[in-house]
Amino acid sequence: MRAAAGGAELRTGTGNGEHVGVHELVKRYGDVAAVDGVTFGVRTGEFLALLGPSGSGKTTVLMNIAGFDFPDSGRIEIGGQDVTWTPSHKRNLGMVFQRYTLFPHMTVLDNIAFPLRMRKIGRAEREERARAALRTVRLEGYGERKPAQLSGGQQQRVAMARAVVYNPEVLLMDEPLSALDKNLREEMQIEIKHLQRELGVTVIFVTHDQTEALTMADRIAVLDLGKLQQLDTPKALYEQPNSAFVAGFIGETNFWPAVSSGDAAAGSEVGVTLEGGERASVTAADAIRAGQTVRVAIRPENIRLSGDGAGVQASVEEAIYAGSVTTLLLRSKGPTLRVRVGPDGSLGEPAPGTPFALGWQTRHARAYAA
Repeated sequence: MRAAAGGAELRTGTGNGEHVGVHELVKRYGDVAAVDGVTFGVRTGEFLALLGPSGSGKTTVLMNIAGFDFPDSGRIEIGGQDVTWTPSHKRNLGMVFQRYTLFPHMTVLDNIAFPLRMRKIGRAEREERARAALRTVRLEGYGERKPAQLSGGQQQRVAMARAVVYNPEVLLMDEPLSALDKNLREEMQIEIKHLQRELGVTVIFVTHDQTEALTMADRIAVLDLGKLQQLDTPKALYEQPNSAFVAGFIGETNFWPAVSSGDAAAGSEVGVTLEGGERASVTAADAIRAGQTVRVAIRPENIRLSGDGAGVQASVEEAIYAGSVTTLLLRSKGPTLRVRVGPDGSLGEPAPGTPFALGWQTRHARAYAA
């Protein structure tokens, strides 16, 4: 066990390392299945992000784990115990919302100590644990201030301290950074990840921001239309998405319609004829048949450019400078492609109409059944 703020011990979940289990979860609102048969596990001490567009079901899953809502069917386990129908206040979970819900009339220290007061913990221990939590989030000396005297980032830290001060089984976070500006949001991403590692607490974090999920999470569960699309590490999701949806949702991707030249098992190399008639070698993401229509996904940073030589031909439509990178919009015989190049200057500043030959490693171009 690890020590939490104030010296309390964190629980470590089930013996097999799974702290939270969601099993065949279904939640309907009228005829709409907001969550449709979702199953996943969260390991002890893991930071799991629930990522998806609006209406994907990610927040509904979190609310059912929290006990603020209940499923139509399925099961939720925490620490090896079935808590599907357990009231939220008996689940011992920490919760951080988009709105920090700090009490404006209380001091920072009293806000943090409030959950301990509700648990009838004595004044001396309350203050000791609240001050320890303040030190953990690097706000020592701010205890006597009111929330209105803090910045947005400082208020977020106070909300974090309040959520962990009573040693919750799991920390649930519902888009807690979406109200912050870009620079502060990026700073808080690092802060939250640092705190999670320091405490060793299991975190389930809801976000619609793919960069946030890639930056913070040990694993990411991608949801869409109430279904779990893929659960994997950030690197695996980005480099080996298992569907065209995940490829398009995680990061930026070019999709090029094509026709397979042969049969191929998932993961094997296959030739395709790209829209426009040019041929290329790609990796089959799905099992595909000869003559089948596919969509070839290629990340902008994985396309290589050369001024001459063999390759797929394209020409510059527009160059978009953005400091550390320049994005080229290229007109091919098929779709308009985005290609991202660094600031090394090897390509100069290509003018509209500049021709290039395009190439890529086979593993970086993935063909999905259309």
